Amino acid sequence: MYPVLIISIIIIIIVLLLAVITTSKAYTYKHTVDSLDDNPYLQKEKQEDEHK
Repeated sequence: MYPVLIISIIIIIIVLLLAVITTSKAYTYKHTVDSLDDNPYLQKEKQEDEHK
């Protein structure tokens, strides 16, 4: 009974640590946003509007 309980607690602690580490790395990731001038969809729409 006790070995199963100890192994379960160890697994729970490992999963919790991995979740905390993953979440902290996700929050430190620097996201970037493309400017509107570099957007290929807007350029395509402008070209289509010019041809009409």
